[in-house]
Amino acid sequence: MNDIGGLHHVTCISGDAQENLDFYTGVLGMRMVKKSVNQDSPDTYHLFYADADGHAGSDITFFPWPGMQPVKHGFGLSMESSLAVPKGSLDYWAERVALSGAKPVAIESRRGERVMAFDDPHGLQIALIETSDKREFTAWNKSPVPKEKQILGLHAVRLWEDDVERTGAFLTDVLGFRKEGGDDGWHRYSVAGGGSGAHVEVKQAPGEPRGRWGVGGIHHVAWRVADDKAQLDVRQRVFEAHRRPTEVIDRFWFKSVYFMEPGGVLFEIATDGPGFTADENLATLGEKLVLPPWLEAMRAEIEAGLPALRYPSSRP
Repeated sequence: MNDIGGLHHVTCISGDAQENLDFYTGVLGMRMVKKSVNQDSPDTYHLFYADADGHAGSDITFFPWPGMQPVKHGFGLSMESSLAVPKGSLDYWAERVALSGAKPVAIESRRGERVMAFDDPHGLQIALIETSDKREFTAWNKSPVPKEKQILGLHAVRLWEDDVERTGAFLTDVLGFRKEGGDDGWHRYSVAGGGSGAHVEVKQAPGEPRGRWGVGGIHHVAWRVADDKAQLDVRQRVFEAHRRPTEVIDRFWFKSVYFMEPGGVLFEIATDGPGFTADENLATLGEKLVLPPWLEAMRAEIEAGLPALRYPSSRP
């Protein structure tokens, strides 16, 4: 079972869309590679931030729902998304994040990796983790962050569970992960040889209530597969494990299958292609609102209901 190649994307819930854009482009220096809407709720944006080329595995995405209640932390949720940064860049990032008004915690070590954790402006738990692992990455030449210090992509996610053994068995027996052992209560599982972008960490959350989606929380975690066949193979195993996967849904930039892992975290299996250039030129990714074909007839109405967005003019 070598179908899954690592993280594809992580989708989160934010507050105000402009504040979200200001932070992820103006502070973290990521490129907005797609500006679309939630295909199931087109009255809100779906914003995608990634490297310059929008490589699978580099993007963190957001549904801005400023009227939603804050996330309720608890088991059955992904609690933290970590982003990979180049080795030796964390001191730069500590200063940059602090200047933005966020409050990074002291740099710590996790399994020998230097880590800086903080909350984004809407409470999402983020960690920047130094790595020298080889990554698919293209620097963005319009980023306010120097090329040699830019965010490389997704590094890992952390889940809280009420039964680590049950979730661990699903990861290994159904999805093909390998158990890497524990550290400070966190159990690491990896795919595709492990390393940056190819692992998840799971922790038992005794006494914690079930979590609830909200602003500052992670909505779902997407794992990448190379093509349609690999996706269908994974879907079949998930179906046989009685996790009730959806049918394949065409998201135009990739195809998706969704299901709940045994602890309640929403997972997605997403294909690597066709990618974000399927409907836009690489040079102008993210500059216009892209809608799925069935919503084009409602473009004027949808655009009128969405707040105007502008790239930040001042950056730390």
